[in-house]
Amino acid sequence: MGGMRVLLGSGGFRGERRRDALRAAMRAHFGEIKRLLFVPYALADGDAYIDALERAELDAGYQLVGIHREGDPVQAIEEAEGIYVGGGNTFRLIQRMQREGLLEPIRRRVAAGLPYLGISAGTNVACPTMQTTNDMPIVRPDSFEALGLVPFQVNTHYYQGQIHVKRGEGDYEEHFGETRDDRIREFHEENTTPVLGLWESGLIRRDGEQLELLRGAVRVFRRGEQPVDLDEGSDLSEFLRV
Repeated sequence: MGGMRVLLGSGGFRGERRRDALRAAMRAHFGEIKRLLFVPYALADGDAYIDALERAELDAGYQLVGIHREGDPVQAIEEAEGIYVGGGNTFRLIQRMQREGLLEPIRRRVAAGLPYLGISAGTNVACPTMQTTNDMPIVRPDSFEALGLVPFQVNTHYYQGQIHVKRGEGDYEEHFGETRDDRIREFHEENTTPVLGLWESGLIRRDGEQLELLRGAVRVFRRGEQPVDLDEGSDLSEFLRV
């Protein structure tokens, strides 16, 4: 897997500055190809999803070809120049990918150098499992197994600390539900895989055996250890050898 090219985004690419950063990363990642095979399975309406990305110019100038429109999704993977897996509900995404038999073809093609972009749920399914998603299990996949394009887990849309909510015109009140850190500690009560908590609009780039925090910040969780915060530009390559 020495030539793998994987770009993973947390999501939250709202506001022109964040969108510009994603467009620039996509252009550097995919280069001069013309078409991206887009996997919209995390949302119910694939055509509307592509339309929304095009309106926001989050196609970065590439033609998005929806895999849901293809008669043979596996063949579409085989012929793709680049693959872009969008966000939404991770349970729905992985169930559809499993049902269509796409996991192994994607693994094989990315291992051979096909550039992969995942955003939010598309990042979750690039991990060994989708067990660090934030989503409700609205459908039941065959298993939690995912693509394993990286050997660590990512918690997308990560934030640190307690939530406060505002009721009407009143003051903000503390919400006493579990924090993201609590949830990830629960994961490590049952699992040993490191988890990278990737903040909103964050980007991680894998190029072969090099892994870089391209944008944003991450909080690193290892079982039995205190979390560690890393800043934009950090070399994360050690997490390819976990």
